[in-house]
Amino acid sequence: MTTGPAVSVVVPTHNRRELLLRALRSVLRQQGCRFEVIVVDDGCQDGTSNAIERIGDSRIRVLRNEQAIGVASARNAGVSAARSSWIALLDDDDLWSPDKLARQLAAVENSGRAWVYAGSVEIDASGALMGGEPPLRPEELVRELPQRNVMPAGSSNVMFRASMFHQVGRFDPRLRLMADWDLWLRFSRAGLPACVFEPLVAYRMHGGQATVDPKGMLAEGRLLAERHGANLNSVRRWLAWSHLRRGERLLAARTYAETALGGDVSSIVRAAVALFHPSPTTLRRAVPGGREWSRAAESWLQALAE
Repeated sequence: MTTGPAVSVVVPTHNRRELLLRALRSVLRQQGCRFEVIVVDDGCQDGTSNAIERIGDSRIRVLRNEQAIGVASARNAGVSAARSSWIALLDDDDLWSPDKLARQLAAVENSGRAWVYAGSVEIDASGALMGGEPPLRPEELVRELPQRNVMPAGSSNVMFRASMFHQVGRFDPRLRLMADWDLWLRFSRAGLPACVFEPLVAYRMHGGQATVDPKGMLAEGRLLAERHGANLNSVRRWLAWSHLRRGERLLAARTYAETALGGDVSSIVRAAVALFHPSPTTLRRAVPGGREWSRAAESWLQALAE
C-alpha cells in the first residue's frame, strides 16, 4: 500500500509572510488526499522561514534561496524537489477550497488526462469575496489560450503530472510575467486538461500585484507571439488594465489606443472609458449565473477567515 504523498504542492514566495501563512492554512486544511508542501523561500527578508518553522507541520518542507532567483526558477526548483507524481502549484497570496486537491485528483483519474484545472473566484486584499464566473470547458480553454491567458486564477489552479512537466519543458526563467501562460500553451499541445466545474480557488486582488513593466510585458508578449502565435493585443489590454488598477488613466487610455491601432477596434471604447468613466475598474461584464457561482465559495472562504 502506498503511503507517500499523492500530491506535491509547490509554493514559491518572496517577502509575503502574512499572505503566505494564510495560503498555507488553506493547504493544510485539504481533505481526502495525502500531500506534501514545498515552500520555496526565494530570498525572503521578512522572517518567512522562521514563521513556517513555527507552524510545526512535518508535511511542509522549505527550500531556501539566499538570493532571489525569480518565480519561474523557484517553481522549477520546487517541482524538482517533489516526491509525488502529481504537482499542484499555489501562489503565496491565493487560497484553496478544502477539497481542491481531492476533487482534481478524482477528475484526472476519471478522465485519464495529465493536467487539470478548476473554477475560481476573486477576493480582495482582506479576503472578502469580489466575484467570479464559471471557467471555460477544456476544449474552449485550449482553443482560446493562444488569444489570451484564460486559465482561471493562473498557477494557483493547475495540477499536472510531473512527467508531463519534464517532457514539455519547465517554466522558462526568461519569462517573469508570462511563464505560466507559456507553460499552459505547451501543456495544451500534449493533450486536453480535465476540469472541475466548481469554484475551488480564490484569486486575491491586491496592490502588490499591480506592478507595471510595459517593456517587460511587451517583450514577453512578443516572445510568446513568436513561439506560440499568441495574440499581442491581449497583452496590451492586460497592460492597460494594470495601469487602470494603479489609477494611471492616461497611460491606460494610451495603451488601449495602441491596441486599437493593432487591430482591436473595441479598445477605442476601452480608451474612452479609461479617460472619462468615474470608476472604470468597477465595471464588470454581466455573467449569467455569476452571483450563484460566487456564493458556492462563500462557505469555505468564511471558514478560512475564522
